[in-house]
Amino acid sequence: MNEIIWGRYSLLIYTGILSGCFLIASFYNLIFAVFLLFTVALFLIATKDFLQKKRSILSNFPLLGRFRFFLESIRPELRQYYWESDDDEVPYSRNQRSMVYQRSKNIGGVRPFGSLEKFYENDFVWLNHSISPTHIKDDDFRTKVGLGKNSYSMSVLNISGTSFGALSPPAITSLNKAAKMGGFAHNTGEGSLSPYHEKGKGDSIWQISTGYFGCRDKNGNFNPKTFSQKSKRDQVKMIEIKLSQGAKPGHGGMLLAPKVTEEIALTRGINVNQDCISPAKHKEFSNPAQLLKFVEKLRKLSGGKPVGIKLCVGHPWELISIIKTMVEKKSYIDFITVDGAEGGTGAAPAEFTDHIGCPLKDAIVFVDNALVGANLRDRVKIGASGKIVSAFDIAHICALGADWVNMARPFMFAIGCIQCRSCHTGECPTGIATMDPMRYRAIDVNDRSERANNFHKNTLFVLKELLESVGVNHTKDLNRRHIVRRLSESEIRLADQIYPRAEKGELLKKGKKEILDPRLNVYWNKVSSKSFNYIPGSI
Repeated sequence: MNEIIWGRYSLLIYTGILSGCFLIASFYNLIFAVFLLFTVALFLIATKDFLQKKRSILSNFPLLGRFRFFLESIRPELRQYYWESDDDEVPYSRNQRSMVYQRSKNIGGVRPFGSLEKFYENDFVWLNHSISPTHIKDDDFRTKVGLGKNSYSMSVLNISGTSFGALSPPAITSLNKAAKMGGFAHNTGEGSLSPYHEKGKGDSIWQISTGYFGCRDKNGNFNPKTFSQKSKRDQVKMIEIKLSQGAKPGHGGMLLAPKVTEEIALTRGINVNQDCISPAKHKEFSNPAQLLKFVEKLRKLSGGKPVGIKLCVGHPWELISIIKTMVEKKSYIDFITVDGAEGGTGAAPAEFTDHIGCPLKDAIVFVDNALVGANLRDRVKIGASGKIVSAFDIAHICALGADWVNMARPFMFAIGCIQCRSCHTGECPTGIATMDPMRYRAIDVNDRSERANNFHKNTLFVLKELLESVGVNHTKDLNRRHIVRRLSESEIRLADQIYPRAEKGELLKKGKKEILDPRLNVYWNKVSSKSFNYIPGSI
C-alpha cells in the first residue's frame, strides 16, 4: 500500500482525499469550496488518466505522467536556450543565427578574443588569402543570365523559394520588399506569384512546379494563356521549372484542405477547402528533349525571359542526359539551380530529409564539371541553395562552381524567425510560417523588410572584404584552388585536389582520353534525348 500511495498512483489518491476533506470543510466555510473545485478537477483528470488505455504512462502514473509530456513538449526550447552549444548546428547554430540577427539590425558582428573554431579537426575548411589584396569599389557582384533584352543581371545573393501559404502574407511582402530595396531577386516558391509578392514590387523568379500553380487549368494541366499573361509582368524576371526539391527530392507536396483558404486557392488556381496535391513529376514532359521543348515554350510565352530548372541531383545520368540533349539539339536552358539535400522545408518525411539526394557541395562540383565538359558553362549559369548563411559560405560555394546563391532560412531569421521548428503546425510564434492572422499581425512589413535588406547588404560587404583578402575582384574569379580542407592532422588538400575536375569541351572531343570525373566518363555515351534513364543494357 505504501508503494502505491508514494509511488505511481499518489496524485490520484491525494487529490481524491483532498477533495473529500475540502467537501467536508466547505460545509463550515464556503471559502473551502474554491479549493474543492480545484482538487475535484485534478481528481477527475487523474481518474480519466487511470482508466484510459491509449497512453500507458498516464494509466500507470495518473496526472503525474502529464508532467513528463509537458517537459517533452518544451524540450526543444529548453535545449535551444539552456543546453545547446553555440556551434551546435540543429540545423543552424546559435552563432549562425546571432550573426544573421546582428547583420539584419546593423550591429557589428565582430568576433572578440579569437576564433571558436577547431582548426585542427578533420574537415575544417578555410580560404587562402593573398599578400597582394585587391581593392573592390563595388560589392554588387552580378551575373548575366539569359540572352537578349530580357536577360537578367542576377545578384550573387538572393532569396530562395518561399511560397505564399507556407509563409504568411506579411512575411512574403517583407521579403519581396527587401528584394526591391536591395536590388536582388526573390523566388516565389511553387505557390506561384501571389498578391503579396506583387505588393513588395521586388524582382521575382516565378517557380513552376509539378502542380503548375498559378498557370493551370481546372484539371491541373499547364495553361499557356494564363502563364503568358502573368509571366510578362515586369516584376517577373526569370522562370524556374522545379524538377525536385533538396529537402524532399522525388516527393510531391500537399497542402491540407483546412489550410486552402480563398486567397491561396485563387493564387494557385485550385479549389477552396480541398487538399492541394503537388505531384512528384511533371505532366508536360517525360524525357530530356520534351523538357527542352517546354523550356523553349515558356521562354517564348514569357517574351524571351530566362528559363531554367531547379533540381536536387540524384541519379547522375539524368542530369547528363539533359546536358547532352542541349548539345545535340542546340537548345539551351539558361540556368540550373542546384538544391542541396540539406535544404529546408516546412515539413518533409524524416527519411527524405536525412537520406535522399546529393549534398550541395558535391552536387555543385558535378553540375559544373558536366557543363564545362560539354562546353556549355558560359551559356548555362549555376545557382545554389541549401544551408548557406555566411559570406564565407557564399565564397566557398562560388569557388566550387556556382554563379550565385539563394538563401531562405537566413532571410527568415532576418525577419524574426527563432528556429522553433514548428513550421508544419501553423503555430509559428513569430507569425512567419503561419496563416493565422492573430499570429502574423505581429509582423511590421516596413521594419522586417529593412532588416532583410540590411542582412543582404552587410553580408555582401563582408563578401567584398573576403574577396579583397583573396586577391580577386569578383566571385567569378574564385576557383577550387582557393579552398583548402583539412583531411587529417597531417594532411591538407586544395578543393581542386579533392574533387574530380573536367577540361573545357572534353566530352565533345573524339578519341578523348579518360575523363577525370568518373560519372561523366561512365554515363556520357550511355544516355540519349529520349529518356532520363541510361540506355538499357549499356551499363
